[in-house]
Amino acid sequence: MSGFDEVLSGRRSIRAFDPSRSVPISVLREVLELAQQAPSNCNAQPWRVFVAAGEHCERLRNRLYAAASNGAPVEEETTPAFVGGYRKLQIACAVELYRQIGVAREDISGRQRAAWRNFQFFDAPHVAVICMHRDFGLNVALDVGAYLQSFLLALQARGIGSCAQASLRSYANLIKSELGIPDELRVLCGVSFGYPVPDAPANRVHQARAPLAENVVCLGFAEPL
Repeated sequence: MSGFDEVLSGRRSIRAFDPSRSVPISVLREVLELAQQAPSNCNAQPWRVFVAAGEHCERLRNRLYAAASNGAPVEEETTPAFVGGYRKLQIACAVELYRQIGVAREDISGRQRAAWRNFQFFDAPHVAVICMHRDFGLNVALDVGAYLQSFLLALQARGIGSCAQASLRSYANLIKSELGIPDELRVLCGVSFGYPVPDAPANRVHQARAPLAENVVCLGFAEPL
């Protein structure tokens, strides 16, 4: 088990998994029990999680990839309209990813194939689908976000890679039908997870973080950040 600082600073989105290495159910249980300790308003614990492996994961992977690659209409736009400095960071993120995997800016078909890899879960042997009740709003979504972060870090602490994917929400109804998710739940994102392929170019991506002053304002302190 790594120290918390190492776990937090070392975690990154993995986009190349070893499909032959499944996460043992005993380890997955540890991860889920730890993530269950995430804080929530009034201890409502509003997250609902559906984890697929084996044939369930394969069927979902195949159906999602078929929908995306055949141009099925998306149910919900999952890419925020970033502007200003946010847009610059978004572009920098994409540039670094495509640089590592060798896809040129003008290679439209290559970029499309790279996007479709989301729907193949980057070959991960497992996918978790994170949901909340459709009647809940922003306050509860924040609680589910705390759960998601806890889940990702618990995986990282055990050497298990992960990639949180809002893109899977593009075909939420397909996911719900395949995994038997009740109608009253809304799909928020998926998390592909498993053991990383260490030398894969996609896993060499490291996104820089902005200086604290760009994100944090501290008032009343004797000296600045």
